[in-house]
Amino acid sequence: MTTADTGTADVNTADINTATATFALAFARTPSTSTRAEAEREAILANPGFGQHFTDHMVAIDWTVDGGWADARVVPYGPLQLDPSSAVLHYAQEIFEGLKAYRHADDSIWTFRPERNALRMRRSAQRLALPQLSVEDFIESLKQLIALDKAWVPGAAETSLYLRPFMIANESFLGVRPAQRVAYYVIASPAGSYFANGVAPVSIWLSTDYSRAGRGGTGSAKFGGNYAASLLPQAIAYENGCAQVLFLDGETGTHIDELGGMNIVFVHKDGTLVTPRLSGSILDGVTRDSLLQLARDRGHAVEERDVTVDEWREGIASGEITEVFACGTAAVVTPIAQLKSKDFTIGSADAPAGELAMSLRQELTDIQYGRIPDRHGWLVRLDV
Repeated sequence: MTTADTGTADVNTADINTATATFALAFARTPSTSTRAEAEREAILANPGFGQHFTDHMVAIDWTVDGGWADARVVPYGPLQLDPSSAVLHYAQEIFEGLKAYRHADDSIWTFRPERNALRMRRSAQRLALPQLSVEDFIESLKQLIALDKAWVPGAAETSLYLRPFMIANESFLGVRPAQRVAYYVIASPAGSYFANGVAPVSIWLSTDYSRAGRGGTGSAKFGGNYAASLLPQAIAYENGCAQVLFLDGETGTHIDELGGMNIVFVHKDGTLVTPRLSGSILDGVTRDSLLQLARDRGHAVEERDVTVDEWREGIASGEITEVFACGTAAVVTPIAQLKSKDFTIGSADAPAGELAMSLRQELTDIQYGRIPDRHGWLVRLDV
């Protein structure tokens, strides 16, 4: 097997017999006969929250080891029918993605760098011994959903339609092996502004008792197990008055990895941006990559390397580090005011948001919402 259809030579599937790609699936559409009334939908869009409400339809595509991908369809949103012995329920063979659809001023609907999400999903699939959906079919699945649920894309400032593609092993069997039947879905949820009262710096908790991932593990995959493993440390962070948890590398316990669901970036006094390298235990964030590119465009140096907690502590004390922020699809940029742990605190809870972090956030969101030119060609129109 090859990956020539998408140009993803970095994804070697030769030794995974479940990894097959497809070419331009034909989608059938079954419109819902019980869509929400316009008044109900508009009430939801006026205050959508995050991940609380879902649109009227979803995408489904089936895969079997003998037939490959087939039966691509858009159907009414509803519960899935799973056998109790489905592999996903016992062996956690599943992956997911997350991206957004944005309504522009001319009422057109766009998404941001979906090919990056598609390629990352292929890499995640390889790591979890799941079949790989082609980049083309991934993007087409988003367009097909928007074709029926365009009205669910909110138009207010800082709002969007969150798109959640995911893949599960739904073969009925008990046994530790790659599943021979899999399903891919896309659901969507209107999302309000992540910060109801404006972007505000947060305190984060340093987890020294738990690691997010280890060498050779699933850290670079968007795999639900990584997030499940972060829930207990996240609860500890909340107990200590922190909004997020920061993980160290699982091998030495000295290098900074990432937060529970976001990458981390440090700004030095000379304008250099430093972020932990993609070591295999860190998710290759689309927002991370985009912000680093925008910084390079402005002439900032960017370093992707190991960063220690001691470097953070000493950098804040000396003034060498002037800003720290986290980044991800949901919040885009979250300024970090302080790091707390059982033994020490770095920074101050009342530290203001960094000027560069906020400027980069503004530029990125301006691109996403079509307010400034997309010079990198990152936007893809969905309502076509």
